[in-house]
Amino acid sequence: MARNLQNRAGVRLLMACLLAKVHKPHVDIRKPYTEIGGTDSYSGRTYDEQYITAFVNEHGLPCNTTTAFLTPALRNRDVVLTPDVNLVGRPPTLYKSVLELLADVHEGRVSADDLLAETIRFLIILRDQQKLRMESLLAQLEVRDDAMPLSAESIITMIQQHLASPRSSRLLVLIVAAAYTAASANLGERVLPLQSHNAADKQTGSLGDVEITLVADNNIITSYEMKDKRVTRNDIDSALAKVTGFYQAHGRRIDNYIFITTEEIALDVREYAASLYERTGGVEFVVLDCIGFLRHFLHLFHRLRMQFLDAYQQLVLAEPEAAVSQPLKELFLNLRRTAESQITEGLWGNGGK
Repeated sequence: MARNLQNRAGVRLLMACLLAKVHKPHVDIRKPYTEIGGTDSYSGRTYDEQYITAFVNEHGLPCNTTTAFLTPALRNRDVVLTPDVNLVGRPPTLYKSVLELLADVHEGRVSADDLLAETIRFLIILRDQQKLRMESLLAQLEVRDDAMPLSAESIITMIQQHLASPRSSRLLVLIVAAAYTAASANLGERVLPLQSHNAADKQTGSLGDVEITLVADNNIITSYEMKDKRVTRNDIDSALAKVTGFYQAHGRRIDNYIFITTEEIALDVREYAASLYERTGGVEFVVLDCIGFLRHFLHLFHRLRMQFLDAYQQLVLAEPEAAVSQPLKELFLNLRRTAESQITEGLWGNGGK
């Protein structure tokens, strides 16, 4: 279950329940909800949030970074987790395996101590295997200082291939953040620290997925919202409500609210966004194609194209696995290695570096 890239909540559920059983042997490991009642139930979420989270983060284990008990399959439950319970989680086999392991502990076929130790041992092995693969891939990217840099169009092709992978929606945020990181000194603007990929704007108080300020202060001047689907008028109305609320709370307007999408932009949506400038007293709303945005940036700041690529790589590798999976990270390094291994000296050398 730890190797399941689609869902890593199962292993956190298992560790939280096992830890509770080790800590309080009298509890029924299948009852991680205090709502069940009785002296043998317990709060699995408490064990998960207070102990498992810190342990996972400290040791860099390949698990979800947040509690399993807030995932759709496990929240708002008050039933005993027996193997016949349908948690309606995906993939079903993952949750079935966890429930069977809980039953094994309950029936005494395996001890909680041994199973918890074995689970952690396996996670450490998996973590170290991933680390070695990443180190190997990064070592293969080392090139000589006089090598000809990639062209802007080669970088765009690489990013397009990366975006075409499953579960890649977080990459839209990283593309824009990398662009501003590379050109910060030239623009006099900088990107604020990124919020978690699954954090709602209402929870964080942010205006969008990427927020831009002037270098000299923290006042937001541009906000980006990423969509891996078509932008609709309802999306724009929601953004307008956020911008209006921001003005009422802070007494100032931002300059731009920009949607970045991977899908086609309807003409009526584009026109509706443009119509809001006068209505908002000077806030520009616009919907841009992701690759079009990137192509314009890389050609406008042509000499910063490799800085962009390095910044993008750094952001991709720094993301938790719940946002950018290990295979997605490895894919980017392989794409870059392939692109750089194919480049040759042109007729005029590398003067365009």
